[in-house]
Amino acid sequence: MVTYVVLTKFTEQGVRSVKESPKRADAFKQLAKTFGVTVKEILWTQGRYDVVTIVEAPDESSAMSLSLSLSALGNVRTESLRAFSRPRR
Repeated sequence: MVTYVVLTKFTEQGVRSVKESPKRADAFKQLAKTFGVTVKEILWTQGRYDVVTIVEAPDESSAMSLSLSLSALGNVRTESLRAFSRPRR
């Protein structure tokens, strides 16, 4: 599995309906499943980004497909960072 940290900013559309953000997060988890992606954590944040999400995908193509599908909805724009953990010994 490939781990990603997804940094998210609300668009103007997303800000107008920010109260729906928790429901959209639940819908995102369901959408992720259709791509074989597991959502490990969703954190709403203060500062430069509005939401930080940790996901695990079977491959880069699945992660990219999920990201594009999410962005196409128009509520958020994302920046995905490939994450690496310390090797287990």
